[in-house]
Order: sequence, then structure tokens, then C-alpha cells
Amino acid sequence: MNVRASTRWGALAVGAAFALAACAPGSGTSEETSAPATSGEVQTDIASLGDVTLSVWDQEVRGGQNEQIEALNAAFMEKYPNVTIDRNSQSFDDLATTLRLALTDDEAPDVVQANNGRNTMGQFVAAGQLVPLDPWAEAYGWFDRYSPNVLQYSSYSEDGTVFGDGNLYGLPQVGEVVGIFYSKSKLADLGLDVPATWADFEDALAAAKAAGETPMQLGNIEGWPAIHVFGPLQGATVPADQIVALGLGNPGASWTTPENEAAAATLQGWVEDGYFNDGPNGTDYDAAWQALADGDGVFLIGGSWLAADLEDAMGDDVGFFAPALDDGTIATTGGTGLPFAITSGSKNPDVAAAYIDFITSDDAMSIIAEKGNLPVNRTAELAPDSGVQADVFATFDEVSSSGALLPYLDYATPTFSDTLATSLQDLIAGQKTPAEFTEALEADYADFVGQSD
Repeated sequence: MNVRASTRWGALAVGAAFALAACAPGSGTSEETSAPATSGEVQTDIASLGDVTLSVWDQEVRGGQNEQIEALNAAFMEKYPNVTIDRNSQSFDDLATTLRLALTDDEAPDVVQANNGRNTMGQFVAAGQLVPLDPWAEAYGWFDRYSPNVLQYSSYSEDGTVFGDGNLYGLPQVGEVVGIFYSKSKLADLGLDVPATWADFEDALAAAKAAGETPMQLGNIEGWPAIHVFGPLQGATVPADQIVALGLGNPGASWTTPENEAAAATLQGWVEDGYFNDGPNGTDYDAAWQALADGDGVFLIGGSWLAADLEDAMGDDVGFFAPALDDGTIATTGGTGLPFAITSGSKNPDVAAAYIDFITSDDAMSIIAEKGNLPVNRTAELAPDSGVQADVFATFDEVSSSGALLPYLDYATPTFSDTLATSLQDLIAGQKTPAEFTEALEADYADFVGQSD
């Protein structure tokens, strides 16, 4: 997961485990028999395991997020009075720092939220610090509950070299999709409909510029926000299978193609045509979406996690869409929130799996939707009737079920986040040509893929 605004959660949920069994790497153990097992059957009868303290590390620190997890934890402990949850909650940045050391400790937590990317989950998998979840996925029906389009972002080969395939190492609660937010009133004043295609969108940008409006807001001082602009644009010109290979850092693709260069040229052309606010590389991320909310700008390309804040500020005036390709399908950047994983040091892997099942259950999805967040499952069923969240839910459901949910490009290599962010800033500033931009990315990608061969 890139450094991006987190979704907000709240309130109580209930869930249930399926009473099934399958082969697994370990069976649950109580505090009295604390040595983790390495073979046996999955145990779903959590009440029979004796008194257990389950250590959970998460990054759900913001208001609604914290309330949601606290409520879910309380509900889980009510269902299983023999389980006490010992929760350690830290910010995204702090968790990324402390988790690396914690996983090497003799008292490693049982459940952790781990960033999907190669520089976090991938390295933990390669070091043998996370447990494959496949036995519990079979027992609890997770492979049926989740789309393969979603599960790929928590899947690795056992040695961590292949991303997007292999064993399942985490389960997310929320979905994410990048699209285009817009002011309905501004678009109406321009006499335009919601753009259906990328060509329509570029026509709308030109019309907004001609009318004296700021066509599009972008705050890229942090470097990473432009990744969310380039990613969907790349999806309009580059075949999805190539983007998946590039984004997941797997061999078989190249950045130095005419299609990737064309996407970079389009982005740079938008800057040259004055389609962005003045100085996007010097504008703060939050300042950009707040400017749209304040009436400065027509469009903003960003992630679904912005919907709640924009709706609070703009009410019914804000909408969301993703332009379609020529064949009518949508290919855009997206994925999931940080997935919950089980550490190889867990003394209670069966209890940990039951906990993950509980907080990702169908009932949990209902609560996530009620609180205005994007559930990773049951999305269309739980969509609100109107408002920007209805647009977001519909877009995520369409792209995850019949389109192409493309990976965050900074997942690719342990260093790609910095390489891509810096290169995009240079592209926007006119300090790199589109060809130089793709060459810089190819150098990082090819070096990593070469090392993995």
C-alpha cells in the first residue's frame, strides 16, 4: 500500500466461523501450551482451545477506524470469552518501522497488518515471518468470499519472489479504487456530461481551461500522489497484463515501450496545456482536494478514500467516475487496505485465523458500508442509493468483477516507490522527457527482476 489517506471505520459487527477442517501448518494452542504447532488440522472450535491471549497489531488509529476495531474486538471476545485481545495500535508509518523488529522477536504478535508491497509483505514472506493462510482460507471459504482480482494483492510464492500468485498471506477488509472526482455544478456550468471515455475527459479538460477554470487539482509535494494520476492513465494505453507484471515486479514486461511512453507524454502534455493548478509539485496533497472542495477546480484524480471527506465538504456536488476503454470496460488502479496476516511466531494461529475471519465476515462488510467506507466484498449489494459513495461502490464493483483492477505501481520493487515518485516529479517539472522517464523506471524494474531470476 502506498502512503495514502486511510479509510474511516466505526461501530459493531458480528461474524461467524465455518465449522470445517483441513490440513494446516499448525493447530491452535492456549497460553498454557504456548509452543506453536507446525502440523495438524485447522481448528475452528475456538471455544475449546482454553484461555488464549491474542496479540493484534494494527494501524487503525483514526477516530472511526479505532472505534470500528475496538467494537469488532469486543464482539469477538463476547463470542469467545476464552480469548483476550491484546491490541497494539500504531500509525501507518510507525507500524512500518516497528513491525520489522517485532517479527524477529520471540514474543512476535499473532496478527499484524502488513503493507502488501514487496518492501514489506514480500520481505516478510521471504524471511519466513508470515504463515500461508491457504488452509484456513479453505476452511472458512475465503477463496469463495474474495475475488481473485483482490486476493492477488496478498499472494506471494513461498520464497517471496513472485507477487500476485502462490500462497495467500493476508486478508483485507476494505477495497480501494482510483478514479476521477468532479464538481457536478462546475461540469453543468460548462454544459458537459460526465465523461464516458478518456477522450471525453480530455475534451472536458480543454473546455474547462477555455472557460477560465482550473481543470484539475494535483498536490504532489509528497511525490506519491502523482502515482495515482499516472496509474489510471497508463491503464488507458498499456495492456493490463503488462501493467500487472510491472506493478507486481514480476518478469515478462518492460517500461520502455511506446505505450508507456505515450502515457507519460499525455501526463506531461496535461501540464504543458495548463490543465493542472499552478505548481502541483509544490502543492500539498490535502491542499489539492481541499481546493476542489472549496470550488477551485473541476476534476481531481484520486482514491476512493477521499470520498468521505469530499462529501463532507461538498455534499451532493461531488461525483466520481472512471473513464472506460474503447471496449467499454474499466482499467484503473486499485486494490485493498492493509491486509491482516498471521505471523510465523504466533502461538495461536487458529485463533488468529478465526479473528481474521470474524473481522472480514459478511456482517463486517455491512458495518463498513454503513459507516461510509468501501467494503472489499458485497460492494454492489451494500452500495448506498445516492451520493458520491454510490458512484465509488459502483466503480469498484465494476472494475473488480468485469474490468482490470491494476496494482499500485510502487509495489513493484523495494525501491520503486522512491524511483517512481521522483521520476514523476521530474516528468511534471519538465526535467525528464517521457523516454527518460520510462528508462529510469526500467532500470529499477529490470535490476530487481534480474536479481530474482
